[in-house]
Amino acid sequence: MTKNSGARIILVDDHPAVRQGLALLLARDHHQVCGEAGSRAEALRLSSFAAADMVLLDLSLGEESGLSLLDDFCRQGIPVLIYSMHEDTGTIRQAFARGALGYVCKREASRVLLDAVREVLGGRCYLSPFVSEKMAGGSPAAATAVRTPPADGALSEREGQIIELLGQGCGNQEIAEQLALSVRTVESYCARAIEKLSLAGMKDLRRYAIQQQRRTDAGDAQ
Repeated sequence: MTKNSGARIILVDDHPAVRQGLALLLARDHHQVCGEAGSRAEALRLSSFAAADMVLLDLSLGEESGLSLLDDFCRQGIPVLIYSMHEDTGTIRQAFARGALGYVCKREASRVLLDAVREVLGGRCYLSPFVSEKMAGGSPAAATAVRTPPADGALSEREGQIIELLGQGCGNQEIAEQLALSVRTVESYCARAIEKLSLAGMKDLRRYAIQQQRRTDAGDAQ
């Protein structure tokens, strides 16, 4: 994805008319729909998930739940933004716990969705205004509960591998070659690790990785 070309986005929603409307909306920001699906089976049939930069995922796919697809997309290192009619806090928490980077309710304005797309593509977590208010539930602290960073052990095995290589001084290209991944996939894993560790960005993640490596080296030396 280049600055001017926009992103390649997969749409997963069981209503064709909704997908058509979303495609037109995303085109305003120069994004391209590179794959569409109306069910879990159709989504999984997309070849390598169509080399996408992001997935826009509905949680109601007929009789199926879109939550079950989060694991599949996250394993591919593709950021997922939820766009759903589900507004209960339990579902929202489940979505973030399973790897979603953003959540927007379908009742919200189109500009909110476009803002969310930009944030998630930038590797940042996004709660829409309505979702933030819903999660707050009268308590300011509760609004950020879904963003609470997990312990280091909550990082996935792949995220841990990438952090270890960052700590050894490897760049994204070198990491991609060593782990047989694309550079974009490495970047996506880094973005998720940054969010989980509540860091400001890639510079902080690299600093964290170096600190972790120093601790490991110190422990080995004892």
